[in-house]
Amino acid sequence: MRQLNVHGIADEARFGALHATILLICTLIIVADGYDLAIIGAALPSVMKDLNIVPAQAGMMVSAGFAGLMIGAISAGMLADRVGRRRTMAFCVVLFSIVTVCTGFVHDAVLFGIVRFVAGIGIGGVMPCVVAHVTEFAPRKHRATMVTVAFSGFAIGGMLAAFLGRTMIEAYGWRSVFFIAALPLVVVPFVVGLLPESIAYLARTHRVAELRAIVRGLNPRLEMRPDDAFVAPARSNAGPAQDDVSVGHLFSDGRLSSTIMFWLASLMCVFVIYGLASWLAKMMTNAGYSLASALNLLLALNVGALVGGVCAGLLADRLPIKLVLCSFYLLASMAILISGSDVPVTWLYVTTGLLGASTYGGQMLTYAYAGQFYPPAIRSSGVGWVTGVGRLGAILAPIAFGALMAMQLPRYQNFLLISIPMFIAAAAVTLIGHGNSSGKGSANDIPVYDGSTPR
Repeated sequence: MRQLNVHGIADEARFGALHATILLICTLIIVADGYDLAIIGAALPSVMKDLNIVPAQAGMMVSAGFAGLMIGAISAGMLADRVGRRRTMAFCVVLFSIVTVCTGFVHDAVLFGIVRFVAGIGIGGVMPCVVAHVTEFAPRKHRATMVTVAFSGFAIGGMLAAFLGRTMIEAYGWRSVFFIAALPLVVVPFVVGLLPESIAYLARTHRVAELRAIVRGLNPRLEMRPDDAFVAPARSNAGPAQDDVSVGHLFSDGRLSSTIMFWLASLMCVFVIYGLASWLAKMMTNAGYSLASALNLLLALNVGALVGGVCAGLLADRLPIKLVLCSFYLLASMAILISGSDVPVTWLYVTTGLLGASTYGGQMLTYAYAGQFYPPAIRSSGVGWVTGVGRLGAILAPIAFGALMAMQLPRYQNFLLISIPMFIAAAAVTLIGHGNSSGKGSANDIPVYDGSTPR
């Protein structure tokens, strides 16, 4: 009888049709996720004017949505490790799509915040599931690239939000851009019908037929035998048993300090990203730019994010991921400082694009790094907590940026203060240790036998 390690096969596989299917579906999910998240920034000036909202109220209203993101990231990540990622992702897409459409019917600031909170749960829940799923199936040599390509959909969604916000808000009003959020519902049947379930979950629940189909997709040249058994990492130095995915394992086996540093780096970067996503357009209109110019800067931010995310993945697959991540965070600090200086508007578009590339690219690499750091049995939980704790920054950012604007400081002082979190993030990355997330077999692997073979 032959034992096949499915994670090991995934590590050594060539990029094929199964990988392309997973990458396409996950990228489409993140496009929808990015649009739903970024649309609030594009619509905020018009929402504030229509609902007669002051900056302090707007900050609280936007932060309510980010609070939902934090809860969604933590709860969905842990739920996916228990009931499967496919169902979890489908549920989250349905939730944030329907609730975001409901935002277009709101006429009250408090209700607006409540609706955004509920939508945020779905938006936040998708992220750790996608990172863990792409990481689990990606060949080792393409892993960081595939994760960052999937998360480039986040920037595409932001670009769509900026573009549609610029073209539709003036013509049809701000509510129209929220109604478009119903479109992602068409992706749900593909998630349920075409996306394979998590390898770790299938192994834990002894679903041999699906594991066999996945192995065929990962390595079509491998000849399958009727008595083949499948193994998956169980209790070893790399992680917990497949049926034990409690949060305490994020801190065991020497992961305590590194987990905290992941959380700190994510929190600082998310603070800057969502602060700029929510307030950049408003900051620039206050500085004397037209709404169209301000939304063009928001578009430049997301174009840069798209390019930066892909470049970050390509670099991380060729250089140490920690070095690349730290460099991106430092580059973000410098881009923020330059953006706050008195530069011509053309150069402002360039520096804003560079800012998007370094911040979004850095955050995508943080998720990719976390996906590689944690072992398969707790991968969704580990990435979920990294993204969830990071959402504290998203909650605080709109309030802090609103308070910063109320101080009416010179622009360069605002950007000087905004650059500090990125320096902290870079320092935190340098303190992350080495994870042990290998998918290769060990003496403690749990065999998952074919139903025709005695156990």
